[in-house]
Amino acid sequence: MKKQDLIKAIATKASLSQDATAKVLNSMISVVTAELKKGGEVNITGFGAFKVSNRAARQGVNPRTGAKIKIPAMKSPVFRSGKTFKESIR
Repeated sequence: MKKQDLIKAIATKASLSQDATAKVLNSMISVVTAELKKGGEVNITGFGAFKVSNRAARQGVNPRTGAKIKIPAMKSPVFRSGKTFKESIR
């Protein structure tokens, strides 16, 4: 499902216009992104949690040449699903 398909599905289920739904979804994405940039965490009870994981610097290998390369430390977004969400999928 693509973003536009998600907007249509939410708009239909919530009896809202697609424009209003798109604004809400885009706002949610920007709020979550801003909070993660600050180093915070976003918990949605029953759904899951978004947080930032710090990945350490490490050695890697270029698969084409076999040369060793240094992969720098970085921050990576992580989503951990909640218990209710997991159980509804199973």
